[in-house]
Amino acid sequence: MELSAKELADVLHGTVEGDPGIKVSGFAKIEHGKPGTLSFFANPKYEQYVYTSKASVLLVNSDFEPKGPVAPTMVRVPNAYDALAELLKYMHDKKKKHRRHRGFCRVAPSARLGKKVWVGDFVTIGRKCRIGSYTKIYDNVTIGEGTVIGSDCIIYPGVHIFPGMVIGDRVILHAGCIIGDDGFGNAPQPDGTWKKIEHVGNVIIGNDVEIGSNTTVDRAPMESTIIEDGARIDNLCQIAHNVVVGKNTAIAAQTGIAGSSKIGESCILAGQVGVVGHISIADHTTVAAKSGIIGNIRKSGDTWFGIPAIQHKTFLRAYAKFKQSGQE
Repeated sequence: MELSAKELADVLHGTVEGDPGIKVSGFAKIEHGKPGTLSFFANPKYEQYVYTSKASVLLVNSDFEPKGPVAPTMVRVPNAYDALAELLKYMHDKKKKHRRHRGFCRVAPSARLGKKVWVGDFVTIGRKCRIGSYTKIYDNVTIGEGTVIGSDCIIYPGVHIFPGMVIGDRVILHAGCIIGDDGFGNAPQPDGTWKKIEHVGNVIIGNDVEIGSNTTVDRAPMESTIIEDGARIDNLCQIAHNVVVGKNTAIAAQTGIAGSSKIGESCILAGQVGVVGHISIADHTTVAAKSGIIGNIRKSGDTWFGIPAIQHKTFLRAYAKFKQSGQE
């Protein structure tokens, strides 16, 4: 798809500084820019590339003041990073193709699909499912009986959604993620063996949630595992049974949350964080990478670090003492 600098500015509600007629047909990092591509500048550490970039168009913040000549045509927008996201979505939507479904998939007669639902090859949609309008379901997806999926969702290849799940609008499930398999529930027996605890609950995913590739969200033994509106979960994460992930919380790759824990709203859990079961984490908490949370976090807005995790300022003071002890 080819767009001129003026067309870009119109889409992004920006202004052009340079040649409004110059056209781009692709994207490139600012350090790799070449003619015919669009790059963006939002992070000050990359400013050196502004003056050497060979991109045709450069998205910049409205208040950016160059310290030297800039060869690309600049499109000034309030926030270059947000504008790039908006532009990528605009171009993605322009490429959308809609079809009902073809003979290479299996849709139960009692399933109800909204208008312009796109269904790929080798998809199975079970009995009494409801799929909202404009949702796109890629190849090799399995959707279990009675599942409800909202409108404008994207279900990428190889996703498995177990029966009875509830998924909101504008949800993105990346390749290979699993929604609603049994949680790790086993009761120890007197003879040392384990007895499986059956799981009859479900998973409820709110609106505007994105879940990464090969992430698993377990169903509850009773009631529901809940991912609230706006949450972002990265690849290779484990969300156990009866967990609640609060609104707009972001969870990075390889994080594991044990059963029945509650993560507050607008939290950040960095990569490889571990959270034990049956605890609560307050809203707006940040947990640094590879930290282990073993108890409740009651105060909102703090940063935690370490194994077991403690408040970040305390950790830094302790670390300074450790270094002094090592030097002595």
